[in-house]
Amino acid sequence: MGERLQKFLARAGVASRRRCEELIAAGRVEVNGVVVRTAGTRVRPAVDRVSVDGVRLRPEAPVTVMLHKPAGYITAVSDPEGRPVVLSLLRRAGLPRLFPVGRLDWDTEGLLLLTNDGDLANLLTHPRHEIPKVYHAKVKGRPTPEALRRLLQGVVCDGERLSAAAASILRTTRENAWVAVSVRQGRYRQVRRMCEAIGHPVLKLVRVALGPLALGPLPRGRWRPLLPAEIRALEALKAAGAPERP
Repeated sequence: MGERLQKFLARAGVASRRRCEELIAAGRVEVNGVVVRTAGTRVRPAVDRVSVDGVRLRPEAPVTVMLHKPAGYITAVSDPEGRPVVLSLLRRAGLPRLFPVGRLDWDTEGLLLLTNDGDLANLLTHPRHEIPKVYHAKVKGRPTPEALRRLLQGVVCDGERLSAAAASILRTTRENAWVAVSVRQGRYRQVRRMCEAIGHPVLKLVRVALGPLALGPLPRGRWRPLLPAEIRALEALKAAGAPERP
């Protein structure tokens, strides 16, 4: 029966499955020397020769690491403008080629996964799975209970309705506050846009949790392999919520 081409590419560490579908459509993938542009084409990993941009691929063992991304880094493999990218923080001794799972904005810190497991990346980033993400935001001013309720009820930003799954005050200072915000939608700059909409612009933003994973005490700019318990939690998540896409 074989395996869907985009899944094979993702498992080989090329990119997320959605990005692999784009590479196929762009004509950058060959199977047995023939360009294939149809996602869903079946390949036999042990028999067929699959290449991207002329480089033959072989599936690698899945590897996922957790990075505490600092502000000032682009969530990308490379940047044509020469800006710092998160992969430069890995000091990749002995690591296979990895790619970021989703993205954190240039000015956002916190938990970022890097992996060569395309199925995992698809599960954690596809909107239909609604994987929760928890952020700690330092905001200007001190939000009232009513302002936090607005986050839960939803606010309209640029014609798009955004809402939080949970929101609470962590601590306050004389002029500002730290707020915990959990979201499932995963929209562009969602937490920043929602806080701006309720009149409390974000001054600093840190992602502290993604699905079953927590950033914990990992220092800013450092990375570590996932713990066995974390790997088991992700495997359980994949088994429960990641049916193969057609």
